[in-house]
Amino acid sequence: MVKRIVTLLLVVLLGAAVLPGSGAYGKDRGGGPRPVIFVHGYSGSGAQFATQAKRLTANGYPADRIETHEYDSQFLHTTEADVYAALDGRITRLLQRTGADRVDLLAHSLGTRLMQTYLRSSPERAARVAHYVNLDGSTSADQPGGVPTLAVWGEGDPARTVGGARNVHFPDQSHTQTVTSPQTFTEFYGFFTGKAPRTTEIKPQPRVTLAGRAQLFPSNEGAAGARLEIFRVDPRTGRRLGHHPVAAYDIGADGSWGPFRGSGTAHYEFALIWNEEQTHHLYLPPSRRSDHLIRLLTSHPGEGVSALVETSDRHTALSITRNKEWWGDQGEAGDSLRVDGQEIVNAADAPRTKRTIGIFAQDAGSDGVTDLTAPLPAFHALPFLTGVDLYLPAAPGRSHTLTALPRATDGRPDTLNVPAWPSSTDRVSVQFDDY
Repeated sequence: MVKRIVTLLLVVLLGAAVLPGSGAYGKDRGGGPRPVIFVHGYSGSGAQFATQAKRLTANGYPADRIETHEYDSQFLHTTEADVYAALDGRITRLLQRTGADRVDLLAHSLGTRLMQTYLRSSPERAARVAHYVNLDGSTSADQPGGVPTLAVWGEGDPARTVGGARNVHFPDQSHTQTVTSPQTFTEFYGFFTGKAPRTTEIKPQPRVTLAGRAQLFPSNEGAAGARLEIFRVDPRTGRRLGHHPVAAYDIGADGSWGPFRGSGTAHYEFALIWNEEQTHHLYLPPSRRSDHLIRLLTSHPGEGVSALVETSDRHTALSITRNKEWWGDQGEAGDSLRVDGQEIVNAADAPRTKRTIGIFAQDAGSDGVTDLTAPLPAFHALPFLTGVDLYLPAAPGRSHTLTALPRATDGRPDTLNVPAWPSSTDRVSVQFDDY
């Protein structure tokens, strides 16, 4: 009798595990999880899913089952139909390679409108998606295409919902933070798998593989024609350890590079060389885990946002990003970002309502004077960006220190040091972790 009862329970449990929309793993050759695809919003990129990808791999997801679907969110070089057709091809390729029955899909902001339209466009498209996650974007009267939906909402109108979906509200989280937060990860991981994650931490690995794309901001086209050289650097100064790169790649039309084997605790400089006179230096914190979603956001020299930067042989210009908004008007509940000891996040340039994730710091007028009383209008007028007038002397052998103290942390600052490159020939970008 006991054996019969146990057998019956197992049948019931196993049957429940494969119900449509239950969150169970898909059917594939290795019995692993379904592929996951993230679709970004306006001016976004695959980099906004990099932290969640690390959390997924820390919970057993293979890295090659986690992809991002990138596009020109201004639609200057593509159409919405092109986005949908490319997504069709991505899903077909992933299903054929993995043997999975369906994919799990997430979208943020503008991406939610696109994906709601996509899922409603045909029963065939909806049938290939097991779960859909709507991240702080468009509302809906019902679950798009009938696909089981989780809707995550940040600060703003608490009445926003997707009808019939599981709706979760995080009123203390900002717009992009809803993509990258551990709370969001816990929600979508449970939605996909039917169980809680083992961890939401970025579990370190001693040896890692790093890969990604060098791409133009904000079109996400490949930075074709540039050469990428990767150097290990001294974290105390940001200067290179050795004269030769640890890896180098000629960037083609799709912008992809890597993977290369590295250290999870090392600091690296990613130098995009456009020509003999123009180099874009990008500095990131140690990866801790393998990361195949590194996005080196750049532009052709003198084009795009970089055309707004005033340059000089005498000063360094910085662009500083974090995929969690900077709050400069929230007092102790906000963020701090200091450059050489000077606080640059304040109520004028980074109010909570601005949703700032990118800050351009330059010597406006090349006058050798810092003036932080008001943001630089050309940058502040752009979505998610701002600019500050900060004089940073350029000099061989000198470095600049950037220290971020994120809100809602245990009080430990994040510090990155970068060489004092002259802005006339060298652009400098710094990206802080969003966790």
